[in-house]
Amino acid sequence: MRGRCAREFDRKNLSELTVHHVDHNHDNNPGDGSNWELLCVYCHDEEHSKFESYVRYGSTEATRAKPATHNPFADLKAKMEDKN
Repeated sequence: MRGRCAREFDRKNLSELTVHHVDHNHDNNPGDGSNWELLCVYCHDEEHSKFESYVRYGSTEATRAKPATHNPFADLKAKMEDKN
């Protein structure tokens, strides 16, 4: 069995997997298991950290850093030619 993090799980480390409620509602337990996914304990902790950040700060899109637009080396060649 392979986890989301691409780690392999077998009998030796199967206890490192845990059930995660996809919608974070622990009362939503459909019989078909559609609200559950198996995650390793590390990925499970990461999912809950992301959800806590979302609840606390709102959309992760709004808090994501904007891409850099400044290029400090844009005119480096011209500057180097001026020095010669």
